[in-house]
Amino acid sequence: MEDLLLNYFAIDWLAMMLTFFAIYLLGNKSRHGFVLMMTGNGCWIVIGLLSSSLAMVVANTVFLVMNARAWLKWAADS
Repeated sequence: MEDLLLNYFAIDWLAMMLTFFAIYLLGNKSRHGFVLMMTGNGCWIVIGLLSSSLAMVVANTVFLVMNARAWLKWAADS
């Protein structure tokens, strides 16, 4: 059981929690959600590298860039 919990050094659990909390913050119209989401995307990229999943690395790199763009645009609109 411990292997399942710590298979990726618990980075997967951290990424999951960051993603959930980021979506919660964005739902509450908090710009900080984008920062948490980008941090979560970084964690997912690490997991993709550890698991040799190019699709996960590419997808989360694109998501990270899109979240950075949204964070910048939100600032410009404020």
